[in-house]
Amino acid sequence: MVAAKKPIKILLASPRGFCAGVERAIQIVERALELYGRPVYVRHEIVHNRFVVETLETKGAIFVEELDQVPDERPVVFSAHGVPKSVPAEADSRKLLYLDATCPLVSKVHREAERHFDSGRTIILIGHAGHPEVVGTMGQLPAGAVLLVEDVGQVAMLAVPDPLNLAYATQTTLSVDDTVAIVAALRRRFPAIRGPKMEDICYATTNRQAAVKAIAPRCDALVVVGAPNSSNSRRLVEVAANNGCARSRLIQRASDMDWAWLDGARCLGITAGASAPETLVDELIAACRERYELEIEEVRMAEESVVFKLPRALVA
Repeated sequence: MVAAKKPIKILLASPRGFCAGVERAIQIVERALELYGRPVYVRHEIVHNRFVVETLETKGAIFVEELDQVPDERPVVFSAHGVPKSVPAEADSRKLLYLDATCPLVSKVHREAERHFDSGRTIILIGHAGHPEVVGTMGQLPAGAVLLVEDVGQVAMLAVPDPLNLAYATQTTLSVDDTVAIVAALRRRFPAIRGPKMEDICYATTNRQAAVKAIAPRCDALVVVGAPNSSNSRRLVEVAANNGCARSRLIQRASDMDWAWLDGARCLGITAGASAPETLVDELIAACRERYELEIEEVRMAEESVVFKLPRALVA
């Protein structure tokens, strides 16, 4: 006699998964392959998700770390995270055909930083050292023009040339709550500091964190589908842990799931980072269905209708 499956309720956070910037970046690579044929080179992962990268590789994309790996005669795409100005400058010097897949919301941060610099201000960037988006933003301006702050404790250690001529910007994929605390610390120490006209943290990051906050108190365990090098995915795990679900973790695929970890859980939360496709969520739910009797409730916190245009060079 087959043992009855144990019941488990799944709370499915919404919005989750792909944002408009990620969808645009993937479309840029796919459209470039259609127009220019195989291969199309991509500098760094187009977005932080191995499934996406491997899918594009099967279509003819070749991912490289730097431009010196790109042949002169082939097009290259810059990733959604943005690049320092030195990268397109190098491409121009080699007369490479390049397509910039930088998320428009990241580009907005770049332009804000440039405007503050032109006004004589030092920019304080709130973000994670070494993240491609931070490297790209800091690389828009001369060395020393942007100071990086990763947490509240570093605010007290900042040495600035002129406390009256400062502005701040933020990486787009940060924890909303952490960023609020760092901005408050900056304003306490530097009352004259200028901020962005609109919050730099992107709509998708904000919405996905809000959805996790809504379900976390009801969950015994919560899984974020995403890559370990995805900042927004890692922040979702932290948000869950800080809002009532200490048993939270990040997995890339259903095959990575530790089912023993779920023992005793009666309610499982599921979400996905902004660079994780919905097919990976479906895969995880199917794996859960093999083991449990499922009840699924989708908790929707916002509707998203943002669409970003492709570069003109790719529009027929």
